Amino acid sequence: MKKPGIILLIVLLSMVIIIIIVLDAKSTRTGNRASNKYELDINDLMKVDPSLIGYKEVRNYNTGSDTLSGIACRGQKIYLAEGRLIRILDMKGDQLIKIRLPYEATCLDISVDGKIAAGFRNRIGYYNDNGDQLWVTDTINSRAYITSIAIKNNLIFVADAGNRVVHRYDISGKYLDDFEGKTGEKDSIGFIVPSGYFDLGVNSEGELWVVNPGKHAFENYTDAGDLRGYWENSSTDIEGFSGCCNPAHIAFLPDGSFVTSEKLIVRIKVHKPSGELVSVVAAPDIFKENGIAPDLAVDDNGNIYALDFDKKIIRVFAQK
Repeated sequence: MKKPGIILLIVLLSMVIIIIIVLDAKSTRTGNRASNKYELDINDLMKVDPSLIGYKEVRNYNTGSDTLSGIACRGQKIYLAEGRLIRILDMKGDQLIKIRLPYEATCLDISVDGKIAAGFRNRIGYYNDNGDQLWVTDTINSRAYITSIAIKNNLIFVADAGNRVVHRYDISGKYLDDFEGKTGEKDSIGFIVPSGYFDLGVNSEGELWVVNPGKHAFENYTDAGDLRGYWENSSTDIEGFSGCCNPAHIAFLPDGSFVTSEKLIVRIKVHKPSGELVSVVAAPDIFKENGIAPDLAVDDNGNIYALDFDKKIIRVFAQK
């Protein structure tokens, strides 16, 4: 082939390649792409069958605070962690006591006799029901990030999302040890904590439950940190939990049922102790889209308190 013919062929091939590239680019622009039948439709997940919603919002309290971090109920009192304060409210929302803290609180729990355990970023403190400080521990280590705390008799359990372990203290503030959720089995990899959500709690039967958020699992441990049992449900259906790490927060009803809140698709549900869905408490449409998962508490009558960080209110839900 002569040189002019070769040049012409190269030019024609180049034009064909350019046309193919342009057409392919146009076909893959947003709006022109073929639908992906495997793509997760968030809008569908935001919808909840009204027949599943067994609770109604009966009141709320405006906090007006940008530093909310945790809520608890005990007796006829509401306990609110707010920056370097713990505020104790009556059931009308009126303040009874304000406790000043040496550090910003990340979580709190209340003992049966009204003592208050507060988690800070990398240490914990203990206070009596008048707000007097009884003790504050030394720091755990630089990686520690405490996200949840629970009192059981003479023990205090502390969820540490930074180190992915649960620490144990005695009631005097003495550090005992920690456990990482491993059982010694080959497939046991311990607590999977991809973000700053790592919750635990003690139910009315004295059982310690720890959320393993990366596995969407609820794990029951002895006081010594040995696994007794668990249930999990990784699913985008309303009965399960999805995303990198859910549920974000838990609480317990008087009968031992779990109350759960989730992030990304913000919603609150009730599950039986064995894991089956009982009811939806609050659907995503009443929360801010892509909002923060509310912290949870339950009063003696089984009413559910949700600390809505985005709207800066405490929302109270009762069974219909």
